[in-house]
Amino acid sequence: MIKIVGVRFRNAGKVYYFDPKDYALRVGDHVIVETSKGPEYGVITTGCKMVADDQVAQPLRAVVRIASEEDEALIAEIRQKEKEALKVCREKVREHELDMKMVGAEYAFDGSKMLFYFTADGRVDFRELVKDLAGVFHMRIELRQIGVRDETRMLGGIGTCGRELCCATYLREFQPVSIKMAKEQNLSLNPAKISGTCGRLMCCLKNEEETYEFLNARMPKMGSEAITPDGQTGKVVELDVLRQRVRVLFEEGDTKELEYFPVEELTFQPRKKKDSTAQDQGKNKGKKAEKAEKTEKKEEKTEPKDDRKAEGSSEQEEAPRRDKGQEAAQQGEHRKKSRRKRQKADNSPASAGDTSAQAENGEKPASKKRRRHRSRRQGAEQKEDAPKHTSEMKIYADKGSQSD
Repeated sequence: MIKIVGVRFRNAGKVYYFDPKDYALRVGDHVIVETSKGPEYGVITTGCKMVADDQVAQPLRAVVRIASEEDEALIAEIRQKEKEALKVCREKVREHELDMKMVGAEYAFDGSKMLFYFTADGRVDFRELVKDLAGVFHMRIELRQIGVRDETRMLGGIGTCGRELCCATYLREFQPVSIKMAKEQNLSLNPAKISGTCGRLMCCLKNEEETYEFLNARMPKMGSEAITPDGQTGKVVELDVLRQRVRVLFEEGDTKELEYFPVEELTFQPRKKKDSTAQDQGKNKGKKAEKAEKTEKKEEKTEPKDDRKAEGSSEQEEAPRRDKGQEAAQQGEHRKKSRRKRQKADNSPASAGDTSAQAENGEKPASKKRRRHRSRRQGAEQKEDAPKHTSEMKIYADKGSQSD
């Protein structure tokens, strides 16, 4: 077990625990404590008490001393400096035309640095602003962006209920609030009526959520049937959750009658409770089934394919294979015929004469690629038979005509 005391540094904020040592401290006393940022001035919010060692974050820092009159005078001077520093910072923000709203300023107790709080819709480049502020105050400057709820906590105010804001008095941490809580409490869903000063849903909706959940679990559903102690059956048209009363409508012909009954006197079908464990089990089963299907598909894809045909294979499956084989054979025959025609055309004497004429005139032969594929024998025969000059071409043509 260890002895601790709770200290708060601002009007509203988290409570931090310290070792009180041998000081007799009470709630409301002002103390100077040692923190990771240096000495700080705080107020005792929870008296000395004993807690287990595992419930306290280590290392546990100690209370330095109880605040003296000099410390009180120093802290009053610091508060005045913070107001002046905030005015200067707002003027600098206007000069730099930055889209940010300065909320507050905070001096360190030892005067080593100054911290400014601001709100903005997005990220802001305030590097030049920090340089100007450092030149004015001659100390370390830090700027910290906060949310609208933290802004309302720092500024304070009066809520719609007429009391001081919860976040500025006793609320230590902000808890999530949803529109479902307003529905559970049968409140108007008009944003202007269920929103706080900060513009978000009121934090007090969370305070009564557990109570309304317990009371609504005992009430029937709207529009359901309920049986009275007299044995009459009516329709539920109104619910008074806090008083635990139900208004039932009875219809007999053209007459209608409304009457209030306590919940304990009525017989009705209770509401179905959503069992979180059952839902989780169902989700887990669904996930397992999906995984099993995926593994089966992978196994089917990875199975080795058998090249042999099954004994009971149908003729419809073999037909496209035969057609493909016939098409391939026809294409092969067509290619062979085209090759033969090209060879005949190349071996003809007319073509040989044309090529020699082109060679004499200095022109390149048109069928250069075909010559590469000719055999040496064909080339030698063509050289012997083909005439070398135009005059010889005429004689060769006459000889050919005479012989014919």
